[in-house]
Amino acid sequence: VSSLRDVDPTGLEGSLAVLSDDVLRRRARHVVTEIARVRAAVAALRQHDLVEVGRLFDASHASLRDDYEVSCDELDVSVEAARSAGALGARMTGGGFGGSSIALLPADAVDDAQRAITAAFAGRGWRAPASFAVTAGASAHRDA
Repeated sequence: VSSLRDVDPTGLEGSLAVLSDDVLRRRARHVVTEIARVRAAVAALRQHDLVEVGRLFDASHASLRDDYEVSCDELDVSVEAARSAGALGARMTGGGFGGSSIALLPADAVDDAQRAITAAFAGRGWRAPASFAVTAGASAHRDA
């Protein structure tokens, strides 16, 4: 195919079998499944299904960690701590190898998640991370 976006995710394993290198197979699997997750996340957001969006965040992080290999211990700990504190899902974002994590949380769980992440970092002897809460808003668009 000329682009990985042309690969049908339902036949992905067969498509990957033609690649001779395991690293290439993992990278291609991540790209194809991430495209499918983005499409699924758009549909879930349109349906206001935040539980599904959270599940997709989790799957995305696992794929970034395992197939694309761009996560790091700090991101993995941050994601897991947020999940354990009530996040519907969490994933790394931004520049891998030490970017940021984002967690989808009920408003009443934000403080608990921030404390859990800070405690998890402290427990490993790491410097305290910077955390902040944001509220989703309307998408960017043109007025005219």
